Amino acid sequence: MIRPTKLGAKNSMFFGSLDAGTNNALFYTLMANCKNHGLNPEMYLTEVIKRLPHTATVEQAAELTPARFAAALRAQEQEVA
Repeated sequence: MIRPTKLGAKNSMFFGSLDAGTNNALFYTLMANCKNHGLNPEMYLTEVIKRLPHTATVEQAAELTPARFAAALRAQEQEVA
């Protein structure tokens, strides 16, 4: 599971700033969590961008973590079935 991250580790040394490295780590973590919960990362990001207001609070953002998003999708699928 860490193979893709390890393969890019050498390139990660040249982000240009600490903030860029931090942002990249956040993005990799988010994408790995999507995969762990069986979510298509592109679909997940598209939906989050649509649903999350520009002035979102921490609580609003927390509702859209991959774990909660996947749980909500499973609940919707069970209601339909």
